[in-house]
Order: sequence, then C-alpha cells, then structure tokens
Amino acid sequence: MPSPMPSSPPPMPEDTARFAAVDAPPRVRRLLGALLALSRQSLTAPLTLTVVELERELLREAERARNSQLQADLFAQARQIHPFAEGFSQRFLEQLAQALAALFAPPGEAPAAVEPQRPSMSALTLVNDTDIDRDIVLNEIMRREMLRSANALQLLGQRLAVLAAAPALDAEHVPFGPTLLCGIVRRIGDEAGLELEAQLALYRSFERQVLERLGELLERTNVLLGHEGVLPGLVYTPYLARSAATRRIVTQPGRSQAGAARAHTTPVTSWNGASSNAASSWSAMMQAELGGHPAPAGAHPPPLPTGTQEQPATAAPVVDLAAPAMSALHELLAGARHAMAAGAAPTPGLEAPLPGAAAADERVVPGAAPDANAVPSAMVDAILGQLQARIAGGATSRSMSDLQTALLTQLRAEHGEQAALTVKDGDTLDLLGLLFQQIRQEQRPQTPGNDLVGRLQVPLARAALADPGFFVRDEHPARELLNTIAELGASGLQDDDLDPQLVQKLERTVDTVVAQYHDDPAVFAAANEEVQQHVRAAAHKAELAERRHVEAARGKERLEVARQQAAALIEQACAQDPPPRFVQTLLRQAWADVLTLTQLRHGEDSALWQQRLQQTARITAVTAQPPGNGHAADDALFDEVEAAVLQIGCHHDEARAIARRLSTPGGEDDSTSRTELTARLKARTRLGEQAEVHDTRRLAPLARSPVEEDCYRQLRTLPFGTWFEFISNQQGDLHRQRLSWYSLVTEHALFVNPRGQKVAEYTLDTLARLMALEQARVVTEDRGRLIDRAWQATLRTLRSLAGAEQGEAA
Repeated sequence: MPSPMPSSPPPMPEDTARFAAVDAPPRVRRLLGALLALSRQSLTAPLTLTVVELERELLREAERARNSQLQADLFAQARQIHPFAEGFSQRFLEQLAQALAALFAPPGEAPAAVEPQRPSMSALTLVNDTDIDRDIVLNEIMRREMLRSANALQLLGQRLAVLAAAPALDAEHVPFGPTLLCGIVRRIGDEAGLELEAQLALYRSFERQVLERLGELLERTNVLLGHEGVLPGLVYTPYLARSAATRRIVTQPGRSQAGAARAHTTPVTSWNGASSNAASSWSAMMQAELGGHPAPAGAHPPPLPTGTQEQPATAAPVVDLAAPAMSALHELLAGARHAMAAGAAPTPGLEAPLPGAAAADERVVPGAAPDANAVPSAMVDAILGQLQARIAGGATSRSMSDLQTALLTQLRAEHGEQAALTVKDGDTLDLLGLLFQQIRQEQRPQTPGNDLVGRLQVPLARAALADPGFFVRDEHPARELLNTIAELGASGLQDDDLDPQLVQKLERTVDTVVAQYHDDPAVFAAANEEVQQHVRAAAHKAELAERRHVEAARGKERLEVARQQAAALIEQACAQDPPPRFVQTLLRQAWADVLTLTQLRHGEDSALWQQRLQQTARITAVTAQPPGNGHAADDALFDEVEAAVLQIGCHHDEARAIARRLSTPGGEDDSTSRTELTARLKARTRLGEQAEVHDTRRLAPLARSPVEEDCYRQLRTLPFGTWFEFISNQQGDLHRQRLSWYSLVTEHALFVNPRGQKVAEYTLDTLARLMALEQARVVTEDRGRLIDRAWQATLRTLRSLAGAEQGEAA
C-alpha cells in the first residue's frame, strides 16, 4: 500500500495577510495563503540543505584545486556562502509568493519575470560565456524536471487558472514549476554577487535537494486544491503510442503512412543528428516496412480504434508480442533465401547472397519435431564466447560472414559434421549480417569507427541471440552503442568533425564491452550510458561554440540593418535639400558611420538619435546654401559634427576638416583640399568593413525557377539547428552541416560542423539553388540516425526479395 500523503498545514496568519492586497475573493486569498504555507513546510528544509551542500561542494573543490590561486578563489567563494545562507529560504519563498500574486495582477502591471533577461536586439554586444554556461545548466535542469513532473504541472496549471479566472497556464508558467523556481534561484544568486563557480554549484545542489522532491510538493498542492473544490477529480491522461511490447506489427495502413510522411518532412535539429523517438522506433519501422506482410493468425490482438487507449485486463495473460514480429522476419528471410537460390535478380544494396542461403536446408523448420543435429543456443553462445576472448586478446575482428563460417566450423568440430544452427539462431545471425552490411555502405572507408564496429560484432551477436526482442524493441542499449560507434565513420562526416576525445572514449568502451560482456545486458547499458554522457558533454561544447558564432552573426545583422537605415536617411535628406556633390560623399561615408554607431549604441528611441536626425537636416540645410551672400558657417554645428566624427575613429585633423565642410555654406573649406580629404576617407576603414558585412540587396538576385522558389520559401521557414547534407565532390561524398542561424533581413545563413565550428556561410538564394540542383538537402527524421537507415534498408531488401519470390510463385 502506498504511504498516505502528508496532511496540508493550516495557513499561518502572515501567509494569509501576504495576499490581503490581491484583487480576488476571500476564499481565493485563503487558498493562496494555504499554498504558501504548504510550500513553506515542504521547501524550507530542502532550501536550507541546498546552501549547506553548496558550501561543502565549494570546499571540496578547493581541496582538489589545480593551483593555489584557484584554491584561494574557491575558499573566498565558500566564505561568501555564510551571509548568502542567512535568509535564503525566506527570500526564495517571498519571490514564490510574488509569483502567486502575479497571477491576479492586471496585464502590464505584473512584476518583472524571474527568468534571465536577454539583451535587446538594438544593443551591439558580444556573447557572455558566464551567461551561456548558466543558461545551459539551468535549461538542462529544467528540461529533466519538466519531463518528470509533466502530468502534475498540467493539472496544477488548470487549477491555478481557475483561481485566477484566466486561461490554462502552460507548464513553463506554473508558479510551482521548475522553470519559475530555477529563475528564482538564478535571481537570488545574481543579487548576492556569487561567482560563476558558486552559481553553477548552487544550481546543482538546488536540483538535488529541492527539485528531486518537487513531485511531492506538486502532488500535495493538487490534492489540497482538489479537496477545496477546485476541479475535484481532475485527471490528465495523455494519449501515448503503444510500445513494442503492446503494439501490433501490422496496423492500419493510413496511420503508418501518415507517420512515414511526417518522418520524411520533419527536419532533424538535435546536436547528435538523431531523430525523435517516434521516428527512430524500430517497431514503427517494422509496421511501415512489413505492413503488407501477413502476420501469423492469433499471434496478436485486434487493433484498437484510433484515439483509444488500451486498458490493462486483470485476468488476461501476458503475451510476448516479440514473437509475431520475429515470425514475420523469419518468413521474409525464408522467402528471400528461396528467391536467391532460384537465381532471382540481384537486389540493390545487397553486396553478397544471404549468409544463410546456402545452408537453408540445414536449419530446423519451424513447427517440425526437434532435430538432433540442431545445436542448442547455449553451446552456440559458448563458442561465440571463445571467439570473443580471442578478439579481446588482440585477434583481428572479422566480418559477419567470416564469423558465421568460423562458428559453424567450430560447431562441427565439437559436435560432428551434421551439426547445424537452429532456425532462430541462424535467422538472428543472418539479420545481423545484413544489418552490418548496410552499416558498412553508410560508412566511409578507413575510419576509426570501422574497426570498432567489427570488434563489437561478436558481443552483439551474443546479445541478439539471448534477447528475442533485439530487432523489435524501440530502444536497446546494444543498438544505441552500435549507432554511436558507427556514426564515427558516417559518410556525412569529415575528419575535422570528429572529437578526438570522443574517439578515444569509444575505443576504451569497446575494449571494456569485449572484455566484460558475458550474457549480462547491463554491460551494454552501462557502456552506453557512459558514452552518452561524453556525447552530451561534447554537444555542450559544440553549443557553446555555435552560440558565439550566432551572436557574431546577429551582430553583423544589426550592423547591416543600421547601415541600411543610415543610408536611407541620408538619401532622403539629400533629396529634400540637395547639398554639393562632395558634401554628399562626406555624408554617405563619414556621417553615415556616425548615424550607424549611434543607432547601434543608443537605439532609435534615444534622445541622441533624435539629435543626430536634427543635425543631418541642419547639415543639408547649411551646405545647400551658396557660399558668400551673407551666409555664415554654423559654429555650433561644427563643434557637434567634430565630436561625432571623432567617435568613429577619425584623426583629429581629419575630423576638423570634415566638420568644416559639413557646417559651411556650399561645403567650402580653404584649409584642406578635396583631393587630400578624399584620399584620407578611402584609406580609412569604415564601420563594419572589418566584419566582412556584405550587402546582399545591392544587386537583385537572378530570377529563380519554380523549383528554386519553392526551395527558397522552404528555407525561410526552417527552424534553427536544421541539419543539411552537401555533396562535396564529383564522387557524391556527403558532408553534414548544421544551419545554426539565418537572417530574413540580410538573407545570410550560418553553418557549423558537428563540433560547433563555423564552416560555411551562404545566402538563402544560393542555398535554394543548391537544393534545386540536389547539391544540398535537408536531413529529415527518416535519415536521422545511421543504424535506423541501415535497418530500414535491410527490411526493404528482404521485402523486395520476398516479394519477387512470391511474384514468381504466382
């Protein structure tokens, strides 16, 4: 029996008085006080433990410091924790109360959000490594907790919305949700002036001490509101796709086709290039590829109507639905062997005959009486263990065909010349052989992943023979590890794309698996988890590098927009009151840089920008007057222009010469010649030229064909982070690049490699033409992971062969 939920504490008088000013009925204010009292009871102790653990962690880090300076800094940060700890929980609960009260504030009067503020688009700033590190750590913490508490947050968002008489709250805006709580912690850390190391340690300690107990607080909050009559009996039951253990292999054709269509159109955006769970589900691929293949009668229950959920039956026996899936694969393999034995036409993608085609007659037929020549699976596993020990001792790894040959040779040497594999074992090894054959076709030759994949073949064969669901489970640690290693040699990667530390880590992991695996699936699970941790760390580094490039690209965009706006203002001013030609040249160069810099630094809403606009009008008005005729120079304008031109890097003498020209009627100046001033202007680097900003709108692009126009419109709607495959040479080799960012203003697109390093920059027009020529394409979910593509190709090959054999029989 589950332990009873702790009773909710009665609201304290100060908690109720805290919401006295809230514009809500008395009952709602009483409930807010009760919620605050509940959070006080649940969070006070974990918040206290958070700062205690924070201090201990800083002291441990100081003891392990690499040098004395770092150790002194960590000790100094640890000493800051004592004043920080005083009142930490009270400050936290106070801001939580403000978030509850903000639910009832009128729009526009709500207090500032506790989420970190982003720099405005008008500011020309460089990326801050400290902010990036904090953002990444907090986002990862919030993502994990949002997944754990999704259902409770949905219910609480509905109930709090009823109290506030507002639309349902998203999970990100629920006051007790991880997004708001992490924002409060970050704000308190900023206000206390904690260093980066202390803040990151604070976030980790907060996750362990508070967020891991958040589920209990959310459940108690929902129980409290339900007992008080706020949506009593409310439940949230999302529709979940049935897993491989409860899903039919053959489903309705329309649903599988719709899923395949989504996989063909949804771009891949994750750092590791993997697709979503639905697209990478091997059971879903079985449905899509083997949907037309008949399944054994009575092997699985009838399909449920669309939109319904299966309810567990208490008296129904548990049925292993991996058996029908494997039966369908057995039938396909049998059909493919008969087709190849009958001399069917070669199938694209199949380099050699099926490994078991020649020995098909040596297998035990399903449903027949046991054959004395069939060797039990335990003996097969023992011989594979001997082969694995040889590889661990340094023997050269073999292909799957060589492995099966060596296995049969050893079997017959120990059990007689008539010894053979069972149908199950033989088909499993044949499927593995086809899978590895497709993987090799997806890899480049002479890559680090090739040898590692070969060394994993024997442990994977033993794992597949021991687990009937190896080919039908949606996720399998052995397959996940195989995919990560196979990706090292993927055709879309170049040598510079590989992280040397990741390669070394995978080499050590493969050695560990080969040495330690003995029918224990936990070895693969532990190895895969260790590798995935390293992959996530590499993705973190890549994301940091990418963000720096994106910030730089956004700075270029803001600079380009400011330059275009300054040029338009100057053209408008010259059209209204045309000054002399040389003055127009000065305006389009030096004064345009002044306007650009002002717009970037201060924005269009600043008083200085309005002053610059007035100065531009005064310049054109003064210089448009003819010299002489009683028109005098504007001395005040001269001082203002000189001060402004000095800010863009002009020399003092050059600035004075430009100011005299722009504040004198007719733009005349006897102290400097036009030729000398023109030479100085040409020698000066203009604002933004060192950043290699290209104005893509100076020349109109050539007319696009209908196909190019479709590609162009598609590009303007793609999400940031979409992966592309580019053909890099005449041999058709591919190179994967990530579309990190693009601008709809300058139409520039930034591409990075899997390590986050900038590798290319295209205009959207150029990229659309490459796509129309099939020199570039978007990587969609159906091509996300190498092992998924290899398995799809394996199923298509088997289905093609089996279909040809059935056609000949008809």
